[in-house]
Amino acid sequence: MPLQAYLTLAAVLFAIGLFGVITRRNTVGILLGIELMLNAVNINLVAFARFNGDPVGMIFTVFTISITVAEVAVGLALVILIFRIRRTAIADHLDLLKG
Repeated sequence: MPLQAYLTLAAVLFAIGLFGVITRRNTVGILLGIELMLNAVNINLVAFARFNGDPVGMIFTVFTISITVAEVAVGLALVILIFRIRRTAIADHLDLLKG
């Protein structure tokens, strides 16, 4: 497959993730949209690494995937904690920092 196909796939995936972040009201849905955008970035890194013949992009992708897993764990822990306190997971209702 040509590089253009991978870049198009990543752009579509990033657009779907961005749409999910912008339109979702549920915090779990927002986290899923962010994960889609990060996966689009990983597809770009792997595609450029493959077509340039340099394994550095693939190694960097492995590190970003591990950081993404940690980010998901922390994000879901925060969502569960906020849900226990406020009894809602809708982002519009979360105003914990307001005095």
